[in-house]
Amino acid sequence: MSETKIFSEKLLVSELKNHNEKAFRTLFDLYYQDIYGYSISLLKSKDFAEENVQEVFLKVWLHRENLNLEQSFKSYLFTIARNQAFNFLNKAANEVLLKEEIFYKSQKSHEQGDYSIREADCKKLKKQAIRELPPKRKLIFKMSRKQGKSYGEISQELGISVNTVKSQMSKALESLRLFFKAHDGIL
Repeated sequence: MSETKIFSEKLLVSELKNHNEKAFRTLFDLYYQDIYGYSISLLKSKDFAEENVQEVFLKVWLHRENLNLEQSFKSYLFTIARNQAFNFLNKAANEVLLKEEIFYKSQKSHEQGDYSIREADCKKLKKQAIRELPPKRKLIFKMSRKQGKSYGEISQELGISVNTVKSQMSKALESLRLFFKAHDGIL
């Protein structure tokens, strides 16, 4: 990033800290597309990505007094977007309708090729993350996510307690979250 752009960004962030709505709008316009594209790559849904972007900028506005002028504003936005997307995905894993929307429904390629490249990378990473799960945990995860079985059905089929299934699913989701966090730079 050029020095002029860095200075301009810092000036805008400084103005935003002072409740300047114009500065906020300028920063929103400047980073909207980047945050939206990143959100789509994580959430695989235009509607959810749009919601994520709105939440990112709402958080920025609500916490504008705490902005750090020495920190990259763009990195700050991406961190918020990633954390919110991961929280959303974690919640979605436990809600039937969202689970169907995010984990099972195949998405058409997005209008811009850059998104489909990121989407392909995400799919590869997801497969790799699942492959790296311990065998029993991987089996439980696949039974739940790919076959749509309830914890009770998995428990009966594998002859283990429902609590064990819950525990293994929780550990699988945590492993996936950590895997994606470690591979964030690839996206």
